[in-house]
Amino acid sequence: MTQENIVRVGFIGCGGMARHHIASMIQRRDTQISAICEPSADAYAAAANLFKLAGLPVPPNEPDWKKFVSTYAKQMDAVFIVTPHALHFEQAKLCMETGLDVLLEKPMVMNALEATALIETRDRTGRLLVVAFQGSLSPQVRAAVELLRSGKLGSILNINAMCWQNWGQLTVNTWRQEPALSGGGFLFDTGAHMLNTVADLAGEDFVEVAAWMENENHPVDIRAVAMARLASGGMVTFNGCGSAIPSCHSDIRVFCSKGIIRTGIWGEYLELQRHGAKRLTKVKAVQSMHVWEQFLNVRSGVTPNPSPPEVGLRMARLWDAIKASAELNGNPVKLS
Repeated sequence: MTQENIVRVGFIGCGGMARHHIASMIQRRDTQISAICEPSADAYAAAANLFKLAGLPVPPNEPDWKKFVSTYAKQMDAVFIVTPHALHFEQAKLCMETGLDVLLEKPMVMNALEATALIETRDRTGRLLVVAFQGSLSPQVRAAVELLRSGKLGSILNINAMCWQNWGQLTVNTWRQEPALSGGGFLFDTGAHMLNTVADLAGEDFVEVAAWMENENHPVDIRAVAMARLASGGMVTFNGCGSAIPSCHSDIRVFCSKGIIRTGIWGEYLELQRHGAKRLTKVKAVQSMHVWEQFLNVRSGVTPNPSPPEVGLRMARLWDAIKASAELNGNPVKLS
């Protein structure tokens, strides 16, 4: 493989999730991790150990993300951003403006204003922006979207989505329960997968939302319920429980006029029941692949972008409306 075929990537953020990605990417012949930005000495040391165990040189670390971009931009082709939610917008914007393609961890941004501005930056700079939502990147969800858009299942009538986890217990004393960094609680963290996958499956705007949240003496929401109406008239329910017993699972069901689809918020499975069938049956889909491999496929033109910022914008608008309605104790909020 020639040097021209190798994509040089930098990491902004080296926490547990970033190290999970690094472990999958570190031995790829088409990838070179050129530099790291991590302010925590312990997190950087843990990442460095992955390279040492693989017998590879440890990439340099610049703790300040703005200095990281200015110092290493010419040594990188792309950046993988894995940082607290509140940092995503500025970091992704600067990276694209500096000429770098971006793979951005979920959720894309904090609100619809940031989402709109990030799309404008993408269009203005011509850079690639892929949001690392496992749901949108899942072959199962892509197959479900294709079925829904084909018209073979008729119109979407109702969507029911739920996810649950012992999230409140697991995230105590972490940034995920600091509103200024997280932007929300369970519904904007694990639950963001649910909001995004439903927005992707629906493929249209939400026009009205009613929502309630319970913090359970935490600084962020732990449990939440929301109801929404789609522009076409379809109705959607979201149920997020972050104080469940030790567990982490989900279920999404799309009820159409000619069939039913069942999947999960990460797109981990896909089942279909057509009109006349007695039960849901498994739909075969191609094997899932790591988000970095999908990013490389999009970047090289092999596949279209399965998780573009436009889906992130639709989710951000939904999240803005959920927060607004919850602040009004569940009174419906209409979206323009």
